[in-house]
Amino acid sequence: MDIDQLRFPVGKFAAPVNVTTEQRQLWIQEIKDLPSLLEREVAGLSSADLLKVYRPGGWNITQLVHHLADSHMNSFIRFKLALTEDKPTIKPYMEEKWGQMPDNTLLDLKFSLEILKPLHHRWGYLLDHMAEEDFSNSGYIHPDKGRVILLNEVLALYAWHCRHHLAHIRIAKNS
Repeated sequence: MDIDQLRFPVGKFAAPVNVTTEQRQLWIQEIKDLPSLLEREVAGLSSADLLKVYRPGGWNITQLVHHLADSHMNSFIRFKLALTEDKPTIKPYMEEKWGQMPDNTLLDLKFSLEILKPLHHRWGYLLDHMAEEDFSNSGYIHPDKGRVILLNEVLALYAWHCRHHLAHIRIAKNS
């Protein structure tokens, strides 16, 4: 695999143009399924396995799991902000720096797995109970993008994010 294939094993994210109810339901299911898929991928891995990376200079499996917890906690909060405020400007965070912090590099990944289960259950419940117009009318401003990002796009992004990092873990396991 070349470096771009290793960086984006499921392809780069492409914002959807037209979102159907069926497609939205598939994305919601991907978000709901992540914790169990993730647990299955890391089950039985040794300490040495958890330090494997999916590409040179990339995060190891432990860092990827902690990153998923960090990122998805932020996303859940951003959904709630978008649903309760009028196009709020969200606070970005420095993912690369977070990924190098001690709780991302040294802490047992079981703690992030324990965060992801109830977080995704709650996030999935919220997504299941949102009105269709919430996805196409509610959103937030991301300062790095300089535009309103509607929740349809955010949902698509985080479903992709689940697939993206699961693929990274699978590649790392086989390296």
